[in-house]
Amino acid sequence: MAEVRVPFLLGHTEIAFLFRVERQTSQRWRTSGTLDEPDLIASGNPYWLLSTVTRLDGEGDRKIDRERLAAYKAGIPLGYDLGDKEDLPIVVGIQEAARLLGKDPQAISRWRNRDQFAKADLLLSGSPLWLLDTILDDARQRQRSIVNAEAAALRAGQRTPQKPRGRRPYTLEASPSRRIPPAPQTFTSADHSAASAYLASILSQGFSVTIQPRP
Repeated sequence: MAEVRVPFLLGHTEIAFLFRVERQTSQRWRTSGTLDEPDLIASGNPYWLLSTVTRLDGEGDRKIDRERLAAYKAGIPLGYDLGDKEDLPIVVGIQEAARLLGKDPQAISRWRNRDQFAKADLLLSGSPLWLLDTILDDARQRQRSIVNAEAAALRAGQRTPQKPRGRRPYTLEASPSRRIPPAPQTFTSADHSAASAYLASILSQGFSVTIQPRP
């Protein structure tokens, strides 16, 4: 199959490479809002157009390494710059490819390992990506059925959102409120009724009781 033109896209690994930072730094940029929301979500992973990423160049101490930028572009010989994500072609990952073919992602991975599936148009942050047309053309050539409803959903822009990763943000609602136990009291043999009532009240509230005898 002839190679096709694909837009320059980057995942966190590629962004970190361009700016000479750790991958976690790119992830923090996104969390803090320094890096815009992804231009594409494929198989639950975020990707950005090169034009989106280059907006960070020169902000604060962030600087793109020009040699690394050239190396990145050289790694995608038929890549091209795209300024508006509205013009982004339909790009899919393994999960979307699996749904298109009515298979599970493991089946797609096995086909790839056996060279029984279309070569990825892009390999970003360790994950393969294809243009929708690449998947459809490959399926026709191999006489594989396509789930037309899934293809229509992708063309309509319907995507599975990215799954949250890492720890959930702390919220007061997520933590049970702490109840304050009743103040301790001292009873004598003459306070039998009061002591019984106090003990029953504490136990009914779910608290435990420790009795400390005193002379």
